[in-house]
Amino acid sequence: MAGIYGLLGEKLGHSFSPQIHEQLADYSYGLYEQTPQQLEEFFTHKAFDGLNVTIPYKKAVLPFLQEISPRAQQIGCVNTVKKCRDGTLYGDNTDYDGFLYLLKKLGVQAQGKKALVLGSGGGSLTARTVLKEEGAAEIRIISRTGEDNYQNLEHNYDAQIIVNTTPVGMYPNNYDNIYTLHKDARYLVNTTPVGMYPDTGAAPVDLTRFPDCAGVIDLIYNPARTKLLLDAERLGIPYINGLPMLVAQAKRACEIFTETEIAEERIDAITAQIERQLQNVILIGMPGCGKTTIGSALGKLCGRESVDIDACIVQRIGKSIPEFFAEEGELAFRKLETEVLSEVCRRSGLIISTGGGVVTQACNRDILRQNGKILMLERP
Repeated sequence: MAGIYGLLGEKLGHSFSPQIHEQLADYSYGLYEQTPQQLEEFFTHKAFDGLNVTIPYKKAVLPFLQEISPRAQQIGCVNTVKKCRDGTLYGDNTDYDGFLYLLKKLGVQAQGKKALVLGSGGGSLTARTVLKEEGAAEIRIISRTGEDNYQNLEHNYDAQIIVNTTPVGMYPNNYDNIYTLHKDARYLVNTTPVGMYPDTGAAPVDLTRFPDCAGVIDLIYNPARTKLLLDAERLGIPYINGLPMLVAQAKRACEIFTETEIAEERIDAITAQIERQLQNVILIGMPGCGKTTIGSALGKLCGRESVDIDACIVQRIGKSIPEFFAEEGELAFRKLETEVLSEVCRRSGLIISTGGGVVTQACNRDILRQNGKILMLERP
C-alpha cells in the first residue's frame, strides 16, 4: 500500500518508528519535527495519509481532528491520526493496545488488584484507562501536587500495581510517605523518563519497599534494563521494558492506516530484531586474555563499532595506565574507569572490550548489564 506516513513530534532525535513501520507495511514513513507554532499550518496542508503522534502533541492535535475514537476520548489524547478518504482527520489511541500488550506479555492479572500510578501525564492516562478496564480494584495516582504526592506516598505501601509516569528524579528524594501508603503494590509500571538514556542509573522508587510486588513494567527501552528493572531482577520480580509496547502500538496504528489485520506474532519478531540491534556485546576476562583483539575482530565481523575501555581512558588522561596508577593510585583509576565505562555503556549496538578489573567493582555491574550481553573470555 502506497502512502505518506510518519511520526509527529517536537524533538524526535533517533526514532525506531520508521524501522518498525518499514517491516509492517509497504509505505513511506518519515519523521516530522514541528514546533508548536507550526502545528496549525502542518494540519492545514495535510501532506500526509497518516501520523503517529508523540510528546508534546498528543493533546495539542485534538482541535485539528474531525473525529476521535471513543477510546481516545476516554483517555483524553491521541497518538494515531488517519486522513480519511473525504479529507477529514480521524484520531485514535494505540498506546492503549501497546500497554495492554505489555500487561499480557508479563502475565499481569490486574483484576481486583490495587494499582499505583506515578504521574499524571499522557502515559498515566493510558495506564489508568487500561488498568480500570482490566478490573483493577483501586487506582491511586501519585503526582507532585495531587492529593497523593511524593510527600505522603507511605499511605500506599500496599499498592499491587505501580505505574510510574513522572520524572521522579527531579523531585526531593523523600519517599517515606509514598512507601507507607503503597507498600502493597502488586505491579509497578514506570512511564517516566527516569533512568532513560542518557541519564541512566536512576530509579523512581526503591523496590525493596514493596514486598508484595509481583511484576515491574518500565516503558523505557533505552537502556534495555533500567536500574528499576535491574533492581527487579535482583529481587526475583518478573519484569519487561517498553520496546514491545512501542512495536505493538505501531502494529495497531498500521492496521488503522491500511485497514488490514497484522498477525500478533509480528510484534515479537520485530521486537527481537530491534533488541539485537540495540544490545551491546561486552567482553570481560583476565588481563591478557585477548579482549581487545577479539573485540576489534568481532566489530569488523558484525559491522559494529568496537570500543576498548582502557584505550578510552588512555586517550582521556594522556598517559599510560601504569603511569596513572603510579601517580594517582588504584582508587583514582577505578573511579575514572567507572566514569568512562558509564559513558560508553549508555550507548547501544557496540562491541565493548573492558579492562580486567572492571567486574571487581560492584558499581560497574549494573552499568555493564543495562544495555549489554556479557561474554567472559577464558584461555589457559
